[in-house]
Amino acid sequence: MSGSSDRPVGLVRTLREDLTAARAHDPAARGDVENAVVYSGLHAIWIHRLSHRMWHSGGAGRTAARVLSQFARFLTGIEIHPGAVIGRRFFIDHGMGVVIGETAEIGDDCMIYHGVTLGGVSLKQVKRHPTLGDRVTVGAGAKILGPVEIGADSSVGANAVVVKDAPADSIVVGIPGVAKPARSTKEELREAQFYIDPAIYI
Repeated sequence: MSGSSDRPVGLVRTLREDLTAARAHDPAARGDVENAVVYSGLHAIWIHRLSHRMWHSGGAGRTAARVLSQFARFLTGIEIHPGAVIGRRFFIDHGMGVVIGETAEIGDDCMIYHGVTLGGVSLKQVKRHPTLGDRVTVGAGAKILGPVEIGADSSVGANAVVVKDAPADSIVVGIPGVAKPARSTKEELREAQFYIDPAIYI
């Protein structure tokens, strides 16, 4: 993952970036003040950024981090384990039912919709959750399971179930998910005369 989440960024700058990401990804977004008050995805991300720091403090901080993450789940309907690594300008649209596991890694400028699961398939204390590269979009209801990697600039279609790696600049659709180069997939859709926009996948 080429994200910059391991480089410290000031709190105010982080908040501004998250608000900018909300405006960039959601045409329904209005002013920053309103978005900060009503967007549950932003609330979940901000609480996670705090709980993640607490998690890495160790000891009692980890217990407090889990309690805080469960409070965020109650408040927003979005469950993000405090151990998950999330990059900058991450946006969750709608958000209800999103689950992000402990060892998940998410790059910069990613976006996911409601009902998405970044889940594990192992009961061992290992890397067991997905890694999303930079600028990945995951459609509503998609499930990405196990320590798979979704390459940068890729899209995962709504309700896809992904259990294998996907290369950069691909579109993953179906159950199980099959990755195709984004360009060839768009050309196939144009030939079928129902291509509208990449958003049809999400």
